Amino acid sequence: MHTVAVLALDSVVPFDLSTPMEVFGRTRLPDGSAGYRVLVCAATPTVTAGAFSIAVPWGLDVLADADTVIVPGVSDPGAATPPAVLDSLRAAAANGARIASICGGAFTLAATGLLDGHRAATHWVATDQLAARHPRVRVDPNVLYVDNGQFLTSAGAAAGLDLCLHLVRRDHGAAVAAETGRLSVMPLERAGGQAQFITHEPPAPEGATLEPLLAWMRDNSRRELTLADIARHAGMSTRTLNRRFRDQTGTTPLRWLHRVRVHRAQHLLETTAQPVDRVATQVGFGSTTAFRDRFKRITGTSPQAYRRSFRGG
Repeated sequence: MHTVAVLALDSVVPFDLSTPMEVFGRTRLPDGSAGYRVLVCAATPTVTAGAFSIAVPWGLDVLADADTVIVPGVSDPGAATPPAVLDSLRAAAANGARIASICGGAFTLAATGLLDGHRAATHWVATDQLAARHPRVRVDPNVLYVDNGQFLTSAGAAAGLDLCLHLVRRDHGAAVAAETGRLSVMPLERAGGQAQFITHEPPAPEGATLEPLLAWMRDNSRRELTLADIARHAGMSTRTLNRRFRDQTGTTPLRWLHRVRVHRAQHLLETTAQPVDRVATQVGFGSTTAFRDRFKRITGTSPQAYRRSFRGG
């Protein structure tokens, strides 16, 4: 039977720990037999998990015989990982084990060096930190998970469910994975990546020199503003405007404006039944086609799919 070892580090995130236990523990094959043997292991007999502690029945030695190793996140992803844990993960990889991280678990996996040269995901709030700490890892902030074959990583929280169901599908096919997903009340495929869950607020700090201009752009975002219009209002050349925008917001004026429009569109899609073409017009896009293209580029999904996922009852 396929053995899944779930690594519980001290200060493990309970949600990250329970996700693989539930998904793999509930997987049943067509004949009714269990699809996986799930073992929870740790470097110590007891680990903390937020408001409570957990007695862990298995030690790090089980990693040597595991077919799949799952690395959940911890409350402080920047904390140092015990060398014995890193050595055990490297040894498991050398033995051919498939290793997958959930959320901040990517920091632990990256610390082994196994992700060097690979694309990886983690929770969107930590992507910059992961990229800075491990520059040889190609961090993708937009996806729900990344499958590199032997090494896999997921974004935060519910993206761990996406990753685990993806592994079930790899191992046992779509029918078994779909039935496992139904038990978790989770679709086998979710449209888009984690970009759709990010609220793109203006990144400039209060009091920055561009703040009055940003406020004007927000107030006039429904207008067909050009770069020349924005520069004229700011009283500077387009070249200077672009330079200051990149310095203070990390992007260009028009891209920033598109994000404001898409953010407003997200609100309308969540709270109204207005047709997509009307939403496009209301937020300032000249055509529905341009709106759909920009919306998908920023959120990773279409306006219709976003509405289905996020509109309240």
